Amino acid sequence: MIYNQMPQKEDKSKLITDNLYLVDILVGRMVTQVPSFMNQDDMKSAGMLGLIDAANKYDASKNILFKTFAEYRIRGAILDEMRKLDWFSRSLRDKQTKIGKTIADLEAKLGRDPEEHEIASAMDLSLDQYQRLLGEVSHLGCVSLNETLDNSREGRTFLETLAEEREEAYPVDNLESAELTKVIAGILDELSEKERIVVSLYYYEELTQKEIAEVLDVSEGRVSQLHSQALIKLKTKMQLRLHS
Repeated sequence: MIYNQMPQKEDKSKLITDNLYLVDILVGRMVTQVPSFMNQDDMKSAGMLGLIDAANKYDASKNILFKTFAEYRIRGAILDEMRKLDWFSRSLRDKQTKIGKTIADLEAKLGRDPEEHEIASAMDLSLDQYQRLLGEVSHLGCVSLNETLDNSREGRTFLETLAEEREEAYPVDNLESAELTKVIAGILDELSEKERIVVSLYYYEELTQKEIAEVLDVSEGRVSQLHSQALIKLKTKMQLRLHS
């Protein structure tokens, strides 16, 4: 379906019905990233609101695929619902922030991306303790990528910028957007090989955590740890670039 302007009421209805499958797909992908007390019905209800919101706000004149636009709106709606349930506690965010600060400090000191054992040592933790901590804050990673780069409601998110770097058919609106996309690409290159693979398979190839574990021949828990650490690094590095 192609539009030359904002879709009309009947177009919006068709956009919603034609893309209902996206809600089920994203709920299936995110179900391992949410707390156990948030069931799939809660997620689907929130996802539907996100899809409706996407249909209402979609502007094809920006040359963005509706599927791409809707995916981020659906993800965001599910995450908003989790925030309403007050699952993202201050203590978890504090832990995530502490990891990010430690990584940034070590990178400045070492002049390179720090390894896990170095981060653990700097935090006075054993490697096992540090990896367990990554597991504790892993759910926050998904939120981090859906937060806007400039902390505004209408700003572009990390995931939207990743999509621009992923899809050649996803044109950027202006020079600033293009530059941000280049920054994201550069930051991804700074991650460890396994972190890059996890990010690539999860966000570009859209594999599940279980499928990524099979590719890397590691446990799903290890994939969760690598994913968590990669997203903390991504967010921390991006914030440093934007405020430097």
